[in-house]
Parts: sequence; C-alpha cells; structure tokens
Amino acid sequence: MVDTGLSGKSVLVTGGASNIGRAIVFALARENANVVFGDIDEEQARRTLKDATKQGKGRVIFQAADVTKEEDVNALIGRAMTEHGRLDVLINNVGWDRPSVFARQSTKHWRRLIEVNLVSTILCTQAALPRLVDAGGGTIVSVSSDASFGEARETVYGAAKAGVNTFMKAIAKEYGRHSIRCNVVAPGLVLPTALKEIGTNSLWVGRDSFFSDVQVEKARKVIPLGKIGRADDIANAVLFFASPSMAGHVSGQVLSVSGGYATPG
Repeated sequence: MVDTGLSGKSVLVTGGASNIGRAIVFALARENANVVFGDIDEEQARRTLKDATKQGKGRVIFQAADVTKEEDVNALIGRAMTEHGRLDVLINNVGWDRPSVFARQSTKHWRRLIEVNLVSTILCTQAALPRLVDAGGGTIVSVSSDASFGEARETVYGAAKAGVNTFMKAIAKEYGRHSIRCNVVAPGLVLPTALKEIGTNSLWVGRDSFFSDVQVEKARKVIPLGKIGRADDIANAVLFFASPSMAGHVSGQVLSVSGGYATPG
C-alpha cells in the first residue's frame, strides 16, 4: 500500500457533498486526513459526513458555504484553521452546469456558470494561499472539465473551466517558490451510480432532461476505453495530485480523466 503522506494533513474541499466531491472526501478520510468540506446542500452534506466518518481515523467536518461569496469562503478557511490549526491542501471541486445551446442561454445563466466554476476557484485560492505559505508549502488541486478543451453546448461552462486551467498554471509559477504545488484534474463524463451520491443541488438532479439513457450509451461509444467515468476515478486522480509523496515534483499540470476522450496538449 502506497503512503500518500496525507495522514494528519489539513484539507479543505469545496462542493464535498455530492458525486465527485463526496468521493474526494471519502478518499481523503481513508488516508486519515483531517477534512473540512463545504457545500450549499446541507441535507446531502449531513449524509456524506455520516458516511465519511466511517472511512478512516481523520476528523471530517462540514460547514455550509456558498463559495461564490467571499464571506462564506473566509469563514470556510477560518473553520479549517480553527479546527486543525493549519491548512495543507485546498481542493477546488465546486462545479455546476446545465448544457444548452449558447444562443438560448440567458445572461443570468451564463454569469452564474462563471461565478460557480471560475470565481469560486479564484476566491478560495486567494483566501487559502496565505495559509499555505504560513504552513511552509502545500497543494492546490482544482477540478476542471474536459469541456475546457472545447465542447458543444458547454460553451461558457467550458470557458470558465479553461480559466481554471490557466489560473492554476499561473499560480503554480507564482507560488512555486513557496513550495506550493497547483494542478488540475479535468474529468470527462462522470455519472453517479446511486441516488445517495447526489443531493438536490447536484447537476445530475433531473439529468434525463439533458442526458437520456440513449445519450449515455452514445457517449460511452465515443470514449476510447468504452466506459463511463465514475466519481472514484476522479477522486483517485485528485488524491494523486494532493499527495506530497506521489506527486511532490508535479505542478502546473492539467490531467484529463476521461477514458481517453480528450487529449490536451
């Protein structure tokens, strides 16, 4: 068994209640990390918290937070500092989308896409960086999307996620001298396997309105590995980047986890 070096580390996860975020919280808990996760879906978060505490020996704590709001972000960072005394890892996982043709998107809709997918990452990173510097170094892992490489019906969402990719690469260069590593995981299509994995605010609630079973099968056929991604696939990649022992000399990278669908340069 590989020692990830995350045992006892203080980790903050945004959007930790459902699907990918939930799997990330579980993976960290199994590594005995001390986790604070934020989410706007308090009911789903309580279920995730209950299950996460069974995964390992680290402390897992939930705090309600809308990370598009600066005051909530500061409170979330503050909670991690109060509970664990330091911050070692930030995982910017929050994301939201409703695929549609760009011409039909209202201004309110695409502004919300930018707020949730890009502004939240900027706010959380800016708030966390001084804490990581004070800790003598650390790691930031942001969850982007294969849509960041260009995908129909995901124009503004993809643009926001492309912004995450570029932002993280730039932060990696600016803060490398402080021993802070920054990397991005870009998932392809990731479907939950059970209702318990998602909450009322998940993008997969009512997914049949834009992803029917027929569409899912079509998607599977264009993925070179011939299978749909699951939350654990993404959590494993995040765990790799977060690990100081496995990825201690890796920074400024964007990793597509899509079964081979996207191959970014």
